[in-house]
Amino acid sequence: MEAIFSELTAQQLRKRERLLEILSCLKTAAVAFSGGVDSSVVAKAAQLALGDRAVAVTADSASVPRSELEDATRLAQEIGIRHRLVVTEEFDNPDYVRNDGTRCYHCKSELYGRIETLLPELGVAAICSGANVDDWGDYRPGLTAAAEHAVRHPLQEADCTKADVRALARAWILSAWDKPASPCLSSRLAPGLQVTPERTGRVEAAEAYLKTFGYRECRVRLHEGEVARIEVPVVELARLADPVVRQSLVRKLKELGFQYVTLDLEGFRSGSLNALVDLKTKRLFGGADQSQQT
Repeated sequence: MEAIFSELTAQQLRKRERLLEILSCLKTAAVAFSGGVDSSVVAKAAQLALGDRAVAVTADSASVPRSELEDATRLAQEIGIRHRLVVTEEFDNPDYVRNDGTRCYHCKSELYGRIETLLPELGVAAICSGANVDDWGDYRPGLTAAAEHAVRHPLQEADCTKADVRALARAWILSAWDKPASPCLSSRLAPGLQVTPERTGRVEAAEAYLKTFGYRECRVRLHEGEVARIEVPVVELARLADPVVRQSLVRKLKELGFQYVTLDLEGFRSGSLNALVDLKTKRLFGGADQSQQT
């Protein structure tokens, strides 16, 4: 299918050309590829600008839902870019497992470090992320890790906002153009609660069950005491309170090992667990007044 650039504004067309120019100047690139809309746009631009000199690299660990790995593999094939899965071992790092508000920093450090070791084998020299300009000033410890590993952010360099990214993805007819954000499973665990594969596995199973009710955006967040706090869009709250739905959901989550099943009356919102991160940690990573999408 051919791209549809007629839907882009003149400014977005200029940003597209700038994005391709930035990647062309890199000569080669490894894109940290989650399969989300941001990294998909960078991967598509890299494929167009560099062809076989670009590769998408996807992390595989207990913090990544199996469905997301399948999506990433399918999207890489859709884009036509070389694709490599790399096993990351952040769960072996006690600083990651501690989950004290710096977890994302240690996760990204592990990922970028793994990609760095693969660069000679992959035949590339630069690492690129999917960070866009809306991430500036946000509480994103992963950006600190990126700076330490000299990771480039082509979307930021091309001044692309999240809205621009979705517009480009739609123009390039990428199936991920309207995909909701899907951060790692570890982000569902309240700060201070140790991250384990058993816990992320239960959260993954709980969210998969919740999605059988038709939700695209939802979270099952785990708090101390094995409390599952469910977030769905506000307009969908009443449906989950329906006796039949409520009873089946409670039954399933208790089978998975949750002791209490609660429904958050504020509804779905990105980064709600960041309210529990201490101010000192937020200031350390430049986002004292912002929320990371989790």
